[in-house]
Amino acid sequence: MTRVLVIDDEAAIRLLCRVNLEAEGMDVLEASDGAAGLELARSEPPDVILLDVMLPGLDGWQVAEQLVEDARTESVPIVFLTARAEVRDRARGLDLGGIDYVTKPFNPLELAPLVRELIERVDRGERGEVRLERIAELRDLIDG
Repeated sequence: MTRVLVIDDEAAIRLLCRVNLEAEGMDVLEASDGAAGLELARSEPPDVILLDVMLPGLDGWQVAEQLVEDARTESVPIVFLTARAEVRDRARGLDLGGIDYVTKPFNPLELAPLVRELIERVDRGERGEVRLERIAELRDLIDG
């Protein structure tokens, strides 16, 4: 069963993610702040992490840095889930090792297919390709 860790300080967002992902047969873990999210990621490694950027205490950028530097979590795909939609924020998320970026508000029905596709692609060894596609999309936005 696919395990997804949702790290977001907004209970409504966590609930939205949980309901939609569980409806698709996924197991959902939740954390309301960065420190709790790191602890959960290390103790019960998920298949993918949905990570908010604006968190109390450790923000999403700091959480991502620690996840990528930890041998227990370095290979877990990180999808940033955030209201910060500026190109530079999206680029920073990819630079820190995230492989995708979902901006709020988002369509919750699109979460499970996104998670499933990401995991399939990472399992096929396409992690780098996914990141390069997102980086190319950002370049297109910048060059507009």
